[in-house]
Amino acid sequence: MVTICLLRHGETAYNADGNKYCGRTDVPLNDSGLLQAGRMNKVLQDYHFDHVYSSPLQRAVRTAEIASGRPQEVTPDARLIEVDFGLWEGQRAHDFIHDDPEAWANWLADPTSFPAGRTGERGQQVLDRLDSFYTELVAKHDGQTILVVAHNGVNRLFLAHQLGMPLKNYRMLVQENSALTLITLDTHKGFNLLKLNA
Repeated sequence: MVTICLLRHGETAYNADGNKYCGRTDVPLNDSGLLQAGRMNKVLQDYHFDHVYSSPLQRAVRTAEIASGRPQEVTPDARLIEVDFGLWEGQRAHDFIHDDPEAWANWLADPTSFPAGRTGERGQQVLDRLDSFYTELVAKHDGQTILVVAHNGVNRLFLAHQLGMPLKNYRMLVQENSALTLITLDTHKGFNLLKLNA
């Protein structure tokens, strides 16, 4: 069994500016995001992390460095990168929904099959890379505690899938900036959700 402290990165200027879709856009943490990561460091004091992984985007790497207190030991993994939101990147939801309501309706109805922002990733592509990462994690780190820092979209899609929810319901799961979700993964017992968005 592997115990995983799963975080979303701290706040960025995109998050603060009407929640623009960051996606693959590599924006840094803002001052609030740095403070959030520092507060999470205090929350995580009771955990001993055997390994620390993050998305390669700087907002996730920096959150992992601060939250873990071990900046030299963060391992970026491309499989944790945020969803490629295609034409929605850098836009607020109400703007791109107004411009292309069909693409948004398709994504909401079936994110497994339809690409985000028409030119981005399909949900199944996201799940395939996340399944690869977490399967490898369980195989390599049995009995260990791991910190994983990723993103809103990928975390929610992963959690929805593991909970057996229809993927179109992934948006019902909340992942606030620099909040803790605690899970265990086991080859035989599967997935357990211990804390969500704490």
